[in-house]
Amino acid sequence: MSSYGPLLTGLCDDAALFPPGNAPLPEAVSAHAEHKKASHAALVGSFVFPAARLGELAELLTRCPHPGELMLSLTVPAPSAMQSALEHAAVLDSVTVVALETAVPADCAVDDLFAALGQISTSHPDITIFVEVPRDTRRAVILQRLAGGPYAAKFRTGGVVAEAYPDEAELAEAITTAVVAGIAFKATAGLHHAVRNTARDTGFEQHGFVNVLAAVAAVLEGADAHTVVGIFAERDGAALAARLAVLPEERAAEVRARFLSYGTCSIAEPLADLRALGLVPSTDSPNSEGTAA
Repeated sequence: MSSYGPLLTGLCDDAALFPPGNAPLPEAVSAHAEHKKASHAALVGSFVFPAARLGELAELLTRCPHPGELMLSLTVPAPSAMQSALEHAAVLDSVTVVALETAVPADCAVDDLFAALGQISTSHPDITIFVEVPRDTRRAVILQRLAGGPYAAKFRTGGVVAEAYPDEAELAEAITTAVVAGIAFKATAGLHHAVRNTARDTGFEQHGFVNVLAAVAAVLEGADAHTVVGIFAERDGAALAARLAVLPEERAAEVRARFLSYGTCSIAEPLADLRALGLVPSTDSPNSEGTAA
């Protein structure tokens, strides 16, 4: 039985193929299989995969069949690409698409976006659809349209340039809006560590995924905007861990019903951080990506 509980189970979607990790495809798929049978398997969610590389995946699976089922969260550059991506994935052995993540190009009107989402949702009701909510004037109206609907939001929390990182106030506002409106969401990019930090190699101010968990819990408890911004700015990992450690299981499950997962190019790094904070068993520690200790 998993000892990770409702707060951490399935939190880390495996995005090893994406920057800054950029793992080679064979190594990433193999490592994912190892993670899914390791002692920390409960922490690991779906394998995030760019739809444009499905041809490469088909070739790889022909040479090296995957042990068990490979659960994919497919990323596509626009809503118009969703149907084609699903058709390409459907012919692959041992592959199941559990989620779609679509960007919203600058020239994509909100009405067109939701029309495309509706078509996919009708034909594939079991697939979770994430809309990467843009950081422009369409954000408010897209979030309004997502409220009460079957689709989830996706928030970009960083990237390979400093401008890709929203500050504490911007991220707090977006996530508070989603939580209050009952919109489930995932995060992508930039959450390399559990706690807010300054990256040593780039100097970028990076958000922490434990900060996100604590912020969602605070919003559910009715925290004001100032408090939520403060949680996103918090760098005291012990203080954040203490907040989470006392959450009743029912509240923890409610937090995760809002914050579904986040994409990480490393499973080993967040696992190491969670061990250091005392939030997961100290015995769960991969020596390297995909190798259990």
